[in-house]
Amino acid sequence: MVENEKITVESLKKMSDSDLILRAKKISKRFCVGDGQKFKLKNYSTQPKMIFGPDDKPLVKEALAQGIDILSKLQEILYAQDKWSLLVIFQAMDAAGKDGAIKHVLSGINPQGCHVTAFKAPSDEELDHEFLWRCAKVLPERGRIGIFNRSYYEEVLVVRLHEAILKNQKLPEKLITKKIWDQRLEDISNYESYLNRNGTKVIKIFLHVSKEEQKKRFLERIDEKEKNWKFSPGDVKERGYWDQYMKAYEEAIRKSSTKASPWYVIPADNKSYARIAVASAIITALDELDLKYPDVSPEKLAELREIKKVLLEEK
Repeated sequence: MVENEKITVESLKKMSDSDLILRAKKISKRFCVGDGQKFKLKNYSTQPKMIFGPDDKPLVKEALAQGIDILSKLQEILYAQDKWSLLVIFQAMDAAGKDGAIKHVLSGINPQGCHVTAFKAPSDEELDHEFLWRCAKVLPERGRIGIFNRSYYEEVLVVRLHEAILKNQKLPEKLITKKIWDQRLEDISNYESYLNRNGTKVIKIFLHVSKEEQKKRFLERIDEKEKNWKFSPGDVKERGYWDQYMKAYEEAIRKSSTKASPWYVIPADNKSYARIAVASAIITALDELDLKYPDVSPEKLAELREIKKVLLEEK
């Protein structure tokens, strides 16, 4: 398609898989941090200009459906090849839409090839190990996609803002210094390099929601009966640390975003577009793995021909 050509539902349906992958790359490139050395959160909007209008619901719906379809096809090849795995980490402030993005974007993927893990307050067993342990034990196997809803990055976000949580981690006192956050980010970055070098590609997604939009969604959770279960008074308490969280996120992204394991800072004030952008980031990551169905040996092909012959001769 011509870059400036008007996008319609009809034109989107006519696009080939390779065209859709190319479009996903163009979308994800807008939000990819890559080398984070010069990263500043203020340069990333929660509501950027979009490839198509957010109010064009049929087009948005079709774009997401196409993205889900491409993801399903790529995941099938990933599973068949059984060499790489993909870890997708979601981080965000409360009500940014992590659960919804995971639910919608992964709706077309074979459950056998994908596993979602949600990390909450660590258990006593987890506190008796180093902070990466509870995530390491649920990493995706080769051929599979692993989704972390929150992750070891909580150790340089919520733990950093709450001294009591750090004290509860049973660390030797001499290890709790002013350098601990830099050290943890260094450990995280080294760990992700290790994973990449061993066949697990890692990408991180920060759903960037505005403070105003979060307030709106909190009020919806209070006002709408079916959303009451989502609301926790603790969410509002954490909102009081908004500025500190933004500084912590900025530093975490700046010090841990690399070309091999990039952060994607995705605008989350518009849920539908955020989901398209998330799908685009995952499609881009899978496409970079140069996935191919495994070659079948001549002996296996000969065996298949014999089996076919037997089946066709059945009475």
